[in-house]
Amino acid sequence: MEGLEITRHDENTSGEYHAHVPGSDAVGRLTWVHRGDSRVAEHTLVPSEIGGRGVAAALVQEMVSDARSEGFTIVPQCSYVEAQFKRHPDWADLRA
Repeated sequence: MEGLEITRHDENTSGEYHAHVPGSDAVGRLTWVHRGDSRVAEHTLVPSEIGGRGVAAALVQEMVSDARSEGFTIVPQCSYVEAQFKRHPDWADLRA
């Protein structure tokens, strides 16, 4: 999606990816917690006003990109993240 901005917000043991869509104050989120060398993807939350634009997929893709560059694995606890892992067998090496 053109103009979509994704930012990462890290806490000590958890964090979130935020998706900002141009022209909207709504924020899509993917929440996660640390578990050893992995991150557990807990929830993907996209408000209906920005839904249907690929926001959730972009959030998961950002997490996957970070996993590749930073060397962590992902536990897809969230059903949406699980579905994305099934659609992308090339991500299998990142699955915890």
